[in-house]
Amino acid sequence: MNPKPASVFVVDDDDAVRNSLRLLLKSVGLPTVAFASAREYLDSWHPAQPGCLVLDVRMPGMSGLELQEELNRRGAIIPVIFISGHGDIPMAVEAIQHGAFDFLQKPFRDQDLIDRVQRALAADNANRQSLAQRDVLRQRYGSLTPREQEVLVLVTKGKANKVMAGDLDISQRTVEIHRARVMEKMGAQSLAQLVRMAMDLDLPDAR
Repeated sequence: MNPKPASVFVVDDDDAVRNSLRLLLKSVGLPTVAFASAREYLDSWHPAQPGCLVLDVRMPGMSGLELQEELNRRGAIIPVIFISGHGDIPMAVEAIQHGAFDFLQKPFRDQDLIDRVQRALAADNANRQSLAQRDVLRQRYGSLTPREQEVLVLVTKGKANKVMAGDLDISQRTVEIHRARVMEKMGAQSLAQLVRMAMDLDLPDAR
């Protein structure tokens, strides 16, 4: 299944502003979808859709900040760039505290918005790749038997095969077999890589 292409989502209740932003972003080759309200965007939101959100702060009905709060409740990771024509600094601070990627005050230069959007898209891509890799690691870790999971933890603590054999009350040869299976199932090419994987998995016993 091919990943969805990244898109910029513009949410602004002002028709002229919304259309202007959509045309600006499309002019530099960024796929853009515009929505007239926060609720309209929420109805189409999907967690697997990569991209970024360009969001007006003040809108009738659900405000931009309220949309951000709802997305946070849903576990959304899409970067949010707020735009405001009111120069409301406390509002900007609140948005950033709640995880907004950036905040732009109207009027702003076209290039300033384009630069921020491109940075947000790059950040979203990096974040999604990291999460996808972690999911793969979790699946690999889940394929290990309980004994292999024990061996993984002991290996990443730097214990020698002989010591592990004593700790687990099994033969050294059995430890070697488990260790080889752990490396194979985790897809690790080296001990250093296996340790890095264990750190990424944040296994409590491996600390």
